[in-house]
Amino acid sequence: MDLSAFVPAFDEQVDNILFWLTDHAAFFFDGARVVLEGFYNGVLWLLNLPPFYVVAILAGLVAWRSVNLSFGIGTAIALACCAVMGLWPETMSTLALVIAASVIALAMSLPLGVLAGLMPRLERFLAPALDLIQTMPPYIYLLPSIALLGYGPATALVATVIVAMPPAIRLTSLGIRMTPNEFIELGEALGTNRVQAFFKIRLPFAVPSIMAGVNQSLMMAFGMVVIAGIVGSGGLGETIYGAIRTLNIARSIDASIAIVVLTMILDRMTQSMASSRQKMGE
Repeated sequence: MDLSAFVPAFDEQVDNILFWLTDHAAFFFDGARVVLEGFYNGVLWLLNLPPFYVVAILAGLVAWRSVNLSFGIGTAIALACCAVMGLWPETMSTLALVIAASVIALAMSLPLGVLAGLMPRLERFLAPALDLIQTMPPYIYLLPSIALLGYGPATALVATVIVAMPPAIRLTSLGIRMTPNEFIELGEALGTNRVQAFFKIRLPFAVPSIMAGVNQSLMMAFGMVVIAGIVGSGGLGETIYGAIRTLNIARSIDASIAIVVLTMILDRMTQSMASSRQKMGE
């Protein structure tokens, strides 16, 4: 059987679908772009409202309370260094993209993960889709987003949300499914209904796994936000992309340091929250 004509026909159908969407559903994607960019701009406005030293001090205090004093001091100094390097606006833009994308991703992933943990059939249905999302090159999610939403933060948000969702879904589902049966049976013996059993038994046991999913989603979001700099998303990713085009090595190193600073701060904070929740559960 000759399949040589299948690939061109498939590619043509994909192009036709994109053309049809841009022609007949432009109002939907224009509205989605306005909403996404409005959400991102709101987060960015909040981050840029106080001076950089106020943000650095507040972040240091949060890091102190969530981790320890030395990490809090290091957080404040590291963020101040981002401002000294002249990258404060780009740093806040990247943080706003990560926060906005993570909020959207978690708002969809956590309920879906809970349902997958409670419904084995849904878990089996989602597993191949999540495998596909996690194994595809991240760049692939930028192409249809550009075609439908154009260049800018909205495209970066959509691609980042897609990449950030699988870890949260998987680990939330895992946490729900790993609730010890003896505790569930004990709850049933005491007369708890399904809703009470979920909130009083399943959810407390699942919180450490859920927090691990939040941590992994944030890390995936950081990686995708940097890649999304090529679509004009702003932030440190676009700074690195511009520095590569002009061979400005020093600027690219500065931006890379700022990305490492943000990543380490959020990674340590979320890990500490997850471990503290686990200790409380024990």
